[in-house]
Amino acid sequence: MLVLPRPTPDVPVSLPRQTVVEQAAAPMQSALAFFFVMASYYIVRPVRDQLSGAVGSEYLPLFYGAVFAVMLLLTPVFGLLVARFPRKRLLGWSYSFFILCLLAFVPAFVEQDRIGARSLGVVFFVWVSVFNLFVVSLFWSFMADIFSSSEARRVFSLIALGGMAGAIFGPLVTKLLVQLIGVAPLLLVSASSLSLSLVLLLRLSAQHDRRPDSRGDEAIGGSLWAGVKELWSRPFLRYMALLMLFGDGIGTLAYALVADYAKAHFASTVARTSFYNDLDLATNLLGAALQLSVTPWLLVRRGAGWGLVVPSLVNLALLAMVALIGGGNVLFFGYSVPLLLAVMLVITRGFAYGMTKPAVDALYTRVPRETRYKGKNFVETAVWRFGDVVVTSAVSGLRMLGWGIGGLALLGAGVAALATVVARRAGWSPDLAPDEHTRVGEDGASSA
Repeated sequence: MLVLPRPTPDVPVSLPRQTVVEQAAAPMQSALAFFFVMASYYIVRPVRDQLSGAVGSEYLPLFYGAVFAVMLLLTPVFGLLVARFPRKRLLGWSYSFFILCLLAFVPAFVEQDRIGARSLGVVFFVWVSVFNLFVVSLFWSFMADIFSSSEARRVFSLIALGGMAGAIFGPLVTKLLVQLIGVAPLLLVSASSLSLSLVLLLRLSAQHDRRPDSRGDEAIGGSLWAGVKELWSRPFLRYMALLMLFGDGIGTLAYALVADYAKAHFASTVARTSFYNDLDLATNLLGAALQLSVTPWLLVRRGAGWGLVVPSLVNLALLAMVALIGGGNVLFFGYSVPLLLAVMLVITRGFAYGMTKPAVDALYTRVPRETRYKGKNFVETAVWRFGDVVVTSAVSGLRMLGWGIGGLALLGAGVAALATVVARRAGWSPDLAPDEHTRVGEDGASSA
């Protein structure tokens, strides 16, 4: 059952009534903003994936290698912006940049057949990956900045649910429009959705700046490379980096196999876009179901750490099952797809979006501001894409050596076991600030 956010009981009575009302409305406004962010991304995501499906998994190391290189170049740039500018300007400039890029890509997709899937694919794959990681990471850094730890455990599931609704709405819009208007105009729809999210985020920032305890008009300061440095000095970030690599290994393994399947079975751009769109829809329906049931209860009653451990255990059980029974074909959304792809891809991603993500972002409320922006961003961009390069290269190499689905799943099960251990340590890392939340039991006693 969804646990709806309640007004924070310790709001000072001296606050103006307008400020109190704005604080109460902030979770719903945040959820709506995230709805538009995720709708924007999931409209262009199948457009990106149909390009990788056109060339197959053999080119994925090239795609991910280019993304990783760009992430490393952008890390000091993002650090510079965070260090020198307040969050309102940071949000405005970052989101506006990606909106303009979406508009600029429209002519390229009109000429996709002439440009070629591989050439356009490298550029657009890199751009969408950067777009996703920076836009979403910056959104959650902002959320961790305006909500306290106790508020986060109550409202982050609601906000993530808004994103899940957008992640379902985006594929539905794409499925409807791609047959009517083609691929290129979808970028205009995505740009419009991202613009609406920017308007809401700037409004939230302005409202929060009116609070007496707000620091939103202050630049975060610090070093340009603080995100990289903190990875080595802060145990929590090290655990999160390892967890990112392990989780990415499982997800990217499935993605690489899906690319091979799409290349073999779908010849047209529209067919590949529709196929990837259906995979996203199934994944996000599962994520939404988790947000409406297990995740809110788990975060509020048991703590954010368990939101990391449970998905790792699910991945371990799933991969062990696939290693035992192999990759027999199943009927999935009208497609005959290997079991590994139909089940592993949807469930692992569904739990990642529906449980792991809100748990991770709730934990980031318990670290300093600089870590929320710079450290978090580095882990969720450069570290993530480093994992993509390693995993796709390893998958290509192992497949050349004759490894099949069963062997790869067994290897993935070992990775999931390691991820479970790291998740347990990350959720209770000693450098996290004490959790503000206390739970009052039926006997009236409080427990952490």
